[in-house]
Parts: sequence; C-alpha cells; structure tokens
Amino acid sequence: MVGKKSGKALLRDEGLERTDNNMELSSWPQIPPINQKNYYTDYLKRDDQYLAFRLQNEEARNRMTKTAKDRDRALAMAKANDLGIPEADADDGDTNMEDAEEATAETVGSKVIVVHVGSQNLRIGLASDALPKTVPMVIARKSTTSESEDREEPCPKRLKTDDGSELEPEKMFGSEFSSQYTTMSAELKTHMRQNKRRTLPNSKEMVINYNRRTVPETISEHNDPMRVEWTEIPDVAPEYIVGQAALRIPDESTPRYKLYWPMKYGWCNERDYKSKRLLFLDISLILEDAIKNQLGLTSKKDWLQYSCVFVIPDLYEKSYVTQVLEMLMREFSFARVCFIQESLAATFGAGFTSACVVDIGAQKTSICCVEEGMCIENSRVNLKYGGSDVTEAFVKMMLYDHFPYADINLWRRYDFLLAEELKKNICTMNEASVSVQVFDFHLRIAGQDTRKYNFKAYDEVHLAPMGYFQPSIFDHSLKLNGRRTLISRSVDIYDGQPNDPTSAAQSELLTAIAPPLNGQVNGDTQSGTLDVQSTPSRSQQVNALSRLQEAEATPRSSVAGSPAPDVTSTPQAGGAGTPAVGGQSQSTSQPRAPTVEERDDILPTFPLDSAILMSIAHAARSDERKMRDFLGGIMVVGGGSLINGFHSFLEERLQALRPGFAKEIMIGTPPRDLDPQVVVWKGASVFGKLSGTNDSWIGQLEYDRLGHRLMAYKCMWAY
Repeated sequence: MVGKKSGKALLRDEGLERTDNNMELSSWPQIPPINQKNYYTDYLKRDDQYLAFRLQNEEARNRMTKTAKDRDRALAMAKANDLGIPEADADDGDTNMEDAEEATAETVGSKVIVVHVGSQNLRIGLASDALPKTVPMVIARKSTTSESEDREEPCPKRLKTDDGSELEPEKMFGSEFSSQYTTMSAELKTHMRQNKRRTLPNSKEMVINYNRRTVPETISEHNDPMRVEWTEIPDVAPEYIVGQAALRIPDESTPRYKLYWPMKYGWCNERDYKSKRLLFLDISLILEDAIKNQLGLTSKKDWLQYSCVFVIPDLYEKSYVTQVLEMLMREFSFARVCFIQESLAATFGAGFTSACVVDIGAQKTSICCVEEGMCIENSRVNLKYGGSDVTEAFVKMMLYDHFPYADINLWRRYDFLLAEELKKNICTMNEASVSVQVFDFHLRIAGQDTRKYNFKAYDEVHLAPMGYFQPSIFDHSLKLNGRRTLISRSVDIYDGQPNDPTSAAQSELLTAIAPPLNGQVNGDTQSGTLDVQSTPSRSQQVNALSRLQEAEATPRSSVAGSPAPDVTSTPQAGGAGTPAVGGQSQSTSQPRAPTVEERDDILPTFPLDSAILMSIAHAARSDERKMRDFLGGIMVVGGGSLINGFHSFLEERLQALRPGFAKEIMIGTPPRDLDPQVVVWKGASVFGKLSGTNDSWIGQLEYDRLGHRLMAYKCMWAY
C-alpha cells in the first residue's frame, strides 16, 4: 500500500508548486475582489454624505457655537459685576448687548429681497418692508416702429367687408361673438327678473341711441388738472426704458420704442421674441432696474450680502426655474436663493394653515389646495385667462353698443391704460348695480388736447367679468402662438421623458377640453390632430362637470366628484382613453385624454367655478371632512378679483353647482384688509424671514459644485 504523500510532494506532482521569484506582475496596486456573498456599502445612504445636508449641519453647528459663546460671555460679565466693577461699566455692557441684539433683529429680513414676477406686474421689496413696490413687467426697446404701428390689425380685432370698409358695430366681431353676447344678455335679464330686480325693456336701445349722438368735448391742456406726464426722450436716446416710464413713452416718439412683455399668460413670451437669450436678458434688466431704483441698491457689489426669495407658479416649468436660478446666482450674485410656490406663499401671507387658493392674475388664473404647509399636487390647476381678458371683452361689448370712442386700439399705450382704468372703475358683478348709467372718461394723447367723452352702459359692466365663468367669450386666438419655439420641454436625463410637474386635476381638465376621439376637428375626421386655438364648447364643459357630479346622489353622506386616485392619474403618452371619474370607461364620444405632446396644443380654459370644484375634488380624495374644509376655506387673491361683488357672485355660483354643501361654501378674503394683489408677495416675505427653520436656501458654494441638481434636495415639495 502506497504511503501518504507529503504536502510538498503533492504540490510538486500536481503542478501547484510556486516557481516564481515572488515579484509582483505589475507596479499597479492590485485590488482583491469583493466577497460577493457578504458585502455592504453605505454610499449616499446617509444625509451627511450629501453636500447640501452637510453644509446645513455645519451652519446649524456654527449657530449653536455662537449662541453658547454669547451665553458664556454674558455669564462672565455678570460674575465680573458681582466682583465690584462700577455700575456704569455694567450699564455700558448691557447697552452694548442690547444694541447688538437690536442690530441682529434689524438684519432679519432687511437683507432678503423678495421677487414675485407676474405677466403684467413685478412686485419686489425687502422682506422687512410692509408692502412691495409694484413695477409694470415691461421693457421698451429702440425700434423702427411702435407696437401699434407694427400690428396690422387693431385690438380687439374687427372684421371688415371685402372692399376693406368698416362693418356695423353689431357685425364687426363676427356672428359667434354676437350670438354669445346676446345669449348672455338674455340670461342676465331672466336672472334679474327671477330675483325681482327691475329691468327696463328698452335699455339697450337707450344705450345705443345715446352713444350714437355723443360728441367729445375738447379740453385744452392747461385746463386739465389730471394731465399725464409723458416720458421725455433725451437727446442721447437710451437703448431701453423699463417699467412705468416705458408705458408713458408717446407712441409717436422720436426715435420709436417698441414695448416687450417678457411674461405672457404665466409663460415666457415666446411669441414676440426671436431668441431665448434676449428673452431672459429682458427679465434680468427689468429686475436689475427695479432693485436699483425701487430698493435703492445701486451698487452691485452690495448685492453679494443679500439673499433672494423668488416666487414661482404652482405648475411651474423646470426650464424656467433653472434659468432663473442661474440668473440670480451668476448675474446678480446673491448670497443665497430659495423658491416658494404661489399658493403656499398666499397661505403664508394670509396666515391660513389650509385653504383652497384661487389666484386670478392679469393673464392667468391658478387654483391649488394647500394643507399643512404643502400644496396638494393633484389639485393644481392653471387656466390661461385673467383680468386682461376681461378688459378686452369689456371693450368689445362697449364697441358692440356703439361706444363713442370707436377708434380704441389696445395695442396703443394710452388706450391700454384707458381701458384698464375703465374696467377698474365701472365693471361690477353686483346685479343691483346693473342699470342704464352715464359715465365719462378723458382721452389723453401726447401732443394733443384732452378729449372728454360721455357714454352710457347697461349690462356690459356685468357681462365682461362673467367671462370668468364663460371663457368662450374671450379671444384665445393668439395665446398659443409661438409656444415651444424658443424654450423646449424639460425632459428627464435618464429616460428622456417630459418631467415638468403635472396634476390629476389639470389632466382631467385638458381631457374635458380635448376634442372627442372619433369627432371632427376642423373638418378632419379621425385625423387625431388638435385645433391649436380650440376652446371648450359649452357641451364639453357641462359634460365634464356632470361627470364630477354623477356620484352625488346623497351629497350629505358622500362627497361629490372625489375621484379614485388610480383613475385620475396623468394620462400616458400612448394617448389611450382613460376611465371616467365615476369608474365607467369612456366611450368613443367622450373627450379623450391628450398625449404629452398634444398638451402644448390645448389651451387650458375652463369655467372658474367648475375648475375650483374640480381642484377641491382631487384634493379631498373622497374624504367628506376635507371636502367641507376646503369648500369653507376658499381664498381669492390676485388683481383680477378686485371687481365689485365678485366674491358673493362666485359663492352663489358654487352653491348652485353644489347645493348639498351650500351652507359650508364660503369665499374668504385676506385678513387685515390686505390688498389681494400683494398677498403672495407678503407670504414670500414671511417665508424669507424664517431663518432658523427654512432649509431651502441655495448658497453659492453649493451651486458652484452641484448646479440646479440642488433643487431636488432643497425644495419643500417633490421637484
């Protein structure tokens, strides 16, 4: 029997004996393989591994250290006083401490600039200010023609005969507007009779006959106490003029200036600009001029010590936010920047913990439910109409009734300001004020004598703001022109899918507006193309509302229009029809869900009362208590809501649509008689002063290293 081999013999016989000279094969370090069965990593699993969180912790630690040192210094000074130091020195020490505390208190908010950019106005101020400065969001640039000369057609657009002559006022806006206006007048008259309000049968004829006969009265300039100070162009004409001074440049100035509004309908104005760089340059020039002239910070070197709170829409576009962040950090060199959403800022300004915020601006209306300091994502709604549409509709209705100043053109600056003033002074939603009344206005044009006009108005003052509830009366023909020509849609860097925020309420609203799947769109059957300027027909709006209401058999025991979360999810890009709110699948005659690409071709216009209920339904999510809370906490802000009697009228409309919740529905106004136009800015200023609890500041060091990726860590919402 063969004996057992030694280990050395085994190595030699099996070929396992080491024969090298024990030198490494390479001078490169050899990394042993990881044991795949048992390994663990904590990479990016702790907050202290993120730069943003690490800097926050360091700042908090430095703050604690400073507080401890101040406390120790105060104790040491108190002991020194016990040892017999003269009382005067102690007083001086206390005074110095008090002065230091006062200086610290002064710095809270005095180094924070709060910016709220709107389509028509910019509101800017320091967080320590009581109210902001308001500047028109407009810039005038040198041009060969003014905007009124540049436009071939006046605004509102009038139809003409084949030979180019003017049509009668009743026909100049087309048959569709005429029929809608006549129908609204008849409905108002019926409603007033039901409410036992006295109406004269020939009111329209009285208005038309009076306006036809009216002749303007000329007033010489030295007899006009309210004459306008027009902007004088110096010998060396500047390249651009900003703000209120731009609106007061005479249309026929030498040289000519053309007005540009960088923001339109809550979007960047891609219609009037040729390049994205020039668009954001104008935004930065308007902001820079406002900071220098309105806030008195003339030296850019001082801006390094200031922070900035910037207000963005609830349904924002990421490309816009990214560009603004870069502008504030790079061009303005602010020390810190943070963002806050409009609706959340409105609740901060009003001091509400939860509310349904309805913000009616000049050119857009946003609705969002806020609960416990957070915007409810699926309740966000953005509608593309506002106070400017009311102004245009009011002018059209007045022209329809033979307005004596028939040459009014809203592209002209003095006519635009005149129309805004007339709307502000005359329009009302209080039915008791609807009667034949005589008004007057003064037409002031640079270089001409003032003309005083008298005119009569009847129901135009009420029907123009009624457009909020019947938006088809507004002119939407230009609102989508140029959309996505300069600024492309933001997409995810990994899968290439659009990643701008969406909401279930906005998706359902677009679904209600979109043409039926098998319907005809501008004569094309089964084409699948969308009409760019399509507006929702009355039947589609009623259909969408009926789907919200179809579950409300017993409103006291079940919440109407509260969709299941899986039903109202955002439609997929495939364009397949989504189920209806009631849980039943849509037939081919129902409005179809638009694809992601088609959404940019649909203008979101919807009756305001129905949109509010749609937003609340998605926020409540079948919870009756939440539904009652939001219906009882509707807060209306924004300049478009300043029409007399608007709140009570909206309350009546909502009660008619939700009779089961009529007692709970209540429209609130901002407390302390705060102007509804500045509530959002005021809330942002409160947010800017929360130095200890606000973790959403973005500093220069962080931005240099991580760029706009920081937004994912810094925002209080899911960015």
